[in-house]
Amino acid sequence: MTDVAEAYDRRSAEYARVLGTMAAVHPSDRRLVETWADGIRGPVLDAGCGPGHWSAHLAERGLDVRGIDLTPEFVQAARASHPGIRFDLGTIDAIDEPDAALGGILAWFSTIHHAPPVIDVPLAEFARVLRPGGALVLGFFDADAVEPFDHAVVGAWRWPAAELERRLERAGFEIRETHRRATRGERPVGAIVCRRADAV
Repeated sequence: MTDVAEAYDRRSAEYARVLGTMAAVHPSDRRLVETWADGIRGPVLDAGCGPGHWSAHLAERGLDVRGIDLTPEFVQAARASHPGIRFDLGTIDAIDEPDAALGGILAWFSTIHHAPPVIDVPLAEFARVLRPGGALVLGFFDADAVEPFDHAVVGAWRWPAAELERRLERAGFEIRETHRRATRGERPVGAIVCRRADAV
């Protein structure tokens, strides 16, 4: 994923300016994540935290949250903007947490650059570091078929919700809710809320 990190590094300031605040978050996405967060018990990982706005929002709601991102510029910006929260350089393909350490993971569009042959790697990592019953919310670009597209920063993938659900179940998750939203003039998006099964 080195090319992804380099691409985001080059455009990190622009990304943070346009999308790096809670004001840029769609109201329904905010409600969905807040409802998910209210049920979390234990530490939370913002996996692919970008400039850290979601981490800060979750911390404001009383959660013990840490953010990781593959992009050094994002980690530096997050630390500067939100000094009371821990942000680390890290990859969702090899999360630096012990097994069953976390109560929740927010993976908000952080797997969109994983092609079909490799997306199971971060999904397995999410299952590994979540405790049984721990909750994951996964944001994604929605489509009727698995297909690549030209993301503004670097190439990404759209997924049918059913295919992501199948892969999450194979990784050891129980699907709780699936949300899909199509807004005129914007790419369709979705979110899957699931919990780690008692045994993986």
